[in-house]
Amino acid sequence: MQKILIVEDDIIICGGVKIFLEGKGYQADCAYSLAEAREALAQPYHLVILDINLPDGSGIDLCREIRAKGNLPVIFLTAKDTEQDMIQGFQTGCDDYIAKPFSVELLFQRVTAVLRRSSQNNTAEVFSYHNLSVDFDKMQVFCKQEPVKLSATEYKLLELLIRNKGQVLTRESILAKIWDCDEDYVDENTLNVHIRRLRKKIEEDTKNPQYIITVFGIGYTFGE
Repeated sequence: MQKILIVEDDIIICGGVKIFLEGKGYQADCAYSLAEAREALAQPYHLVILDINLPDGSGIDLCREIRAKGNLPVIFLTAKDTEQDMIQGFQTGCDDYIAKPFSVELLFQRVTAVLRRSSQNNTAEVFSYHNLSVDFDKMQVFCKQEPVKLSATEYKLLELLIRNKGQVLTRESILAKIWDCDEDYVDENTLNVHIRRLRKKIEEDTKNPQYIITVFGIGYTFGE
């Protein structure tokens, strides 16, 4: 599921856009200031919808910061609607510019177009599910927007389960794919230990996990 960050200090507008985009199949988060946006951007997103007039500064500055770090798409959604404002927005590096008042359906079409162009130009893989995000290219894991430090084996285990989401992996197949490929013999207790450690790092409640699900007598699956 593609993730969108909406940076907008108007709670009604931000909430309305969030609900609309989620109804279209996106995951959307709200940030009401530059500070909140910078904190949220510690985790991966596919696109940022950005107001210019924010209580603690200008969205122009945040767009410059985003562009300096990479190619994360940015759409300005702002009341600043003069030609010069738009020129400045595009010079800053935004991918599109929408002036308020606006149509949410038009916004959706612009979002779809920008994400389509971005996917054609960017092969980065980012997986998101509930509060968990994994950037496979950078091998980074985030839970509730906070980075999670995993060992190499824990990361490989998580990646294997995610890439086979919807399937039940037997304990034997997991052992073979993660350990036997290194020609190291391990017993099933090794898998138990790594599953337990991984759950402690990413699950809110290890007794009722929402990511690494045990299929009793068989193995494990990811998610519901």
